[in-house]
Amino acid sequence: MNDDLISSYIANIAVMNKSTAHEYLMRLNSFRNFVLTSYNGKMTVDEIVTKVRKGSEDPYIIIRNYAAFLQQTNNISNSTLKFRVVTLKNFLEFYDVDISPRKFKLKVKLPKVVRKSKEALSKEDVIDILNTCSDIRLKTYLMLLASTGMRPVEALSIRVKDLDLKSNPSRLFVRGEYTKTRSDRTILLTQELDNQLSSWLAYRYRKRRICYSENGKTGTQYRTPIMKDSDLVFSAHRLSGNPDPVSLYVEFRTSFAKTLDRMGKGAREDGNERRREITLHSFRRFVKTTVSDLGYQDFSEYFIGHSGSTYWTKKESEKAEIFKKIEPYLTFLNVHQLERQGADIQSKIEELEELNRTFGDRDKMKDDTIAHLSDQLMALTARMQDLERRQQ
Repeated sequence: MNDDLISSYIANIAVMNKSTAHEYLMRLNSFRNFVLTSYNGKMTVDEIVTKVRKGSEDPYIIIRNYAAFLQQTNNISNSTLKFRVVTLKNFLEFYDVDISPRKFKLKVKLPKVVRKSKEALSKEDVIDILNTCSDIRLKTYLMLLASTGMRPVEALSIRVKDLDLKSNPSRLFVRGEYTKTRSDRTILLTQELDNQLSSWLAYRYRKRRICYSENGKTGTQYRTPIMKDSDLVFSAHRLSGNPDPVSLYVEFRTSFAKTLDRMGKGAREDGNERRREITLHSFRRFVKTTVSDLGYQDFSEYFIGHSGSTYWTKKESEKAEIFKKIEPYLTFLNVHQLERQGADIQSKIEELEELNRTFGDRDKMKDDTIAHLSDQLMALTARMQDLERRQQ
């Protein structure tokens, strides 16, 4: 059963943000289900809104009954319930239904939302997760999140032409239509992430053998995919049209959940069995905490894309200088760098051992010289004593 008012409302929201419109549609579909259930299929959402506007239905009673319906028939968290009720309230207000905030608070009682403190991932946790990833695509995506603090869908929206891996440091352009602040921004990339992205793109556009069917016959041949500037970096297959980053997000979220389960880290939150303790958003908290703890609180706000930071107006050279200081703390699996550091440490150890040997040899020479002088002094003393006895 179609409801024209819902369709019109969603179309209006979609002008601002398509993903928000999709979420609102899901919430209002829940209200549509409530109406069909409560009125035995004899009433539509459009008819309910009309009755409310005419004064024959009380909007507060409808909202209150809807909240009770959600609590009794849906296994959802208190925060999800609140979001659905608020969406219904906004929907009714959009169609000129006056809802007093004071009356709403008095007449519609909602369960309290428990705010749970969430700890950021440690660097050891991030390294453990990256080492467990056997899929190069998922590993590259997770490293991008852990090195930049990007929102999950932001990272999935980047195209091949948004990458600048030739600059120093490498950069990544994020389109404003996929950011929460609706502003374009440029993100600096670590050398490790630069290498990982290059490896993923080389693998994605590698020459491969494919099966094909032509004129009723099947065969195989080698083909090399053509890299296009408009290709999404993390889209695995060549699809007609432009794939949707939101649909990619569902795919990556599922793969990430399986990885956590394989590691034994897929625990669910207390009181919310639908949500895990570690999510793709956890990497964003890791970056924010890491950069802030280094003493760059204001820069951390800019780095993860918050609009309030003063660094939006700073010179690019100043941003790059600070980024170089935090880069080692956002680097996880740079084996070549670790090998160089290990070689440097080993050479220093060898130098110290050589110095110790030199000092040891010198100490031995000193001991021998002192012993020799002591022997000579004792011999001289004995001769003097013998000379004194003869004179007496």
